[in-house]
Amino acid sequence: MIRTSVRFGLLLVVILVAGILVNAWAYLGEAHVVRKQLKDFPRQVGAWRQTGADGRLDNETLKVLRASDYLMRDYRSADGRVANFYVGYYATQRDGATYHSPLNCLPGSGWTMSDPARVSINLPDGRAFTANRYLIQNGDRKDLLVYWYQGRGRAVASEYWGKFYTVLDSVRLRRSDGAMVRVTIPVDKSEAEALQMATDLAARATFVLPEFVPD
Repeated sequence: MIRTSVRFGLLLVVILVAGILVNAWAYLGEAHVVRKQLKDFPRQVGAWRQTGADGRLDNETLKVLRASDYLMRDYRSADGRVANFYVGYYATQRDGATYHSPLNCLPGSGWTMSDPARVSINLPDGRAFTANRYLIQNGDRKDLLVYWYQGRGRAVASEYWGKFYTVLDSVRLRRSDGAMVRVTIPVDKSEAEALQMATDLAARATFVLPEFVPD
């Protein structure tokens, strides 16, 4: 009888503490992070220079996307290759707004996705992370796509691990901010050449991205 009472008492304490933590988490809300707006992202990263004006999404797309900030910009390499760099940033994912996977968005826009793989992005300082790689095609146009999820000091390929870390960091850091980052480049000469160019732009851009998508 005494042992049962002790167990009940401990269970009650655990429930009360958990309730206090949950309420405190909800009351305190999202932790404030300092970041730059994506419109101020460098117009040159490595040998890549911006070409043309930043792309703008229409209102209907923005309503579905629900991003806090985004960047859609073309960069040109020294040898004339043009690649598109996109970042969709979410200041919080607590209210249901979250990054949209290309696996859901692109097929709905008429693109087919094939030849999935993982690729290593090697940063200028020696660090590396893994990203997704796909060949995408719409009519006669064939592109190579590299994308990943970034935020709170992590860059991951898996959407599921990205969401797991979002939940973990929501509790641990009171932060659920993050972004989906994407590089797309036409396949002109070969897939290998397109991949090399895409990963180079991804590496150069990611090196400065924490100013805009905070660690």
